[in-house]
Amino acid sequence: MSDENSNDLAAEVAENLPYLRRYARALTGSQARGDTYAMAALEAILDDPAAYHRSLGAKPALFKVFHTIWSTLGGYMDDEETGLTGKAQRHLAKLTSNTREALLLYTIEDMDHDDIAAIMDIPRDEAVSLVDIAFEEMAKSVAGKVMIIEDEAIIAVDLEGIVAEMGHRITGTASTEQNAVSLADQEKPDLILSDIQLADNSSGIDAVNRILDKHGNIPVVFITAYPERLLTGEGPEPAFLISKPYKEDQVRSAVSQAMFFSSTETLRA
Repeated sequence: MSDENSNDLAAEVAENLPYLRRYARALTGSQARGDTYAMAALEAILDDPAAYHRSLGAKPALFKVFHTIWSTLGGYMDDEETGLTGKAQRHLAKLTSNTREALLLYTIEDMDHDDIAAIMDIPRDEAVSLVDIAFEEMAKSVAGKVMIIEDEAIIAVDLEGIVAEMGHRITGTASTEQNAVSLADQEKPDLILSDIQLADNSSGIDAVNRILDKHGNIPVVFITAYPERLLTGEGPEPAFLISKPYKEDQVRSAVSQAMFFSSTETLRA
């Protein structure tokens, strides 16, 4: 491979690596384990650049290398976890094989069925079926109390509607850091859905960290128009991160996933 092609490949991989790390973390339930798989994918590309099928497009090509490793190792996740993560693992054991991967690719990573089929090396109709099954199974997750931190009224109302239709109860909506902390004090939520930048220039990240410091582990889904600012590879990152503008399916998937899959490592910034 020429130096120019090598540079192009490196640039493509670097551009999409933050999204692979996000996906790997959501898939494994651990930033450390997710990064281990992501690093293995990078090493595989370095060892054999031909494994990176550029014709698929940069992001699908990178994810396909990852999935080759993931499936070869049997999608290993630790079975000695406790607390929320341990509970999540028990839920995951009940899911139909490959549905979680297909759902994450379709919703969080915004891949179409053709991309999913190529990444997972399955027929397109099987990819469609896996996504459909995943939605059905995720819809059966236990309903809970959801708190929304969002300063844009229209978005807050939209999120309330999506979450309520899923069978969850809204404890309230806060538009500032202090309001969010006070709301959580009134009733501890089972899940927090939080924007990053709030009305008074306060931080949704700070609000979430203050709430978790007081109330313990609570799954969190962050929403931001600038995901690349949070997926830096430096320090803790959110397991569930939705980009604005979002799609309803993305919200539904992330909420369902977070309700039973640990995402409680706080994001200190």
